Amino acid sequence: MATKTSIVFLTMINLTLFITCSATELPQLRDVHRPCKKFTVYLHETRYNGSNLENATSAIVGNPVWGNKTNFATTFGNIFAMDNPLTAVNNSHAPPVGRAQGFYVYDNNKGLGTWHAFSIMLNTTTYKGSLTLAGENPIMMKTRDIPVIGGTQDFFMHRGIATFETAYVDGFISYGIKITVKLYECWRLLE
Repeated sequence: MATKTSIVFLTMINLTLFITCSATELPQLRDVHRPCKKFTVYLHETRYNGSNLENATSAIVGNPVWGNKTNFATTFGNIFAMDNPLTAVNNSHAPPVGRAQGFYVYDNNKGLGTWHAFSIMLNTTTYKGSLTLAGENPIMMKTRDIPVIGGTQDFFMHRGIATFETAYVDGFISYGIKITVKLYECWRLLE
């Protein structure tokens, strides 16, 4: 009987300590879903169409046997390389604050979607460094979330979400995307 009472008593003490310790941790847990860094940039892309080499910021670098490299009718299997300017405002003629470099693939043969892998490189008075994004972009949705999987300099080992929202479309040649970056895991380099 004394053993059962001791076990119940020790269990109650452990449970009380666990609840007390957990309650003291709750304030830190509430901040988990608040971004440690947040900013917005606008990506501006002009696709190569066979005659705009000076202005093009992306081009088809791989395509299926039935496709061609200047017809970008969003064909399944097309692979685009990109080197797009990023601006702080929704104006393709505004001074760039960085570049978006990488590639994307039209990977959905039943609908309109791409898979992206690229880096956002910023060089502003606020931020310097790069962020790497990789993930699915279902183009027809109003907003799309793409994972931020790492970074360098001011973004060293950062992770979070980049929300894409179409800003403008000019036929199949050029378009703009509003990218809102919310970083939830931010590391700081110790020197």
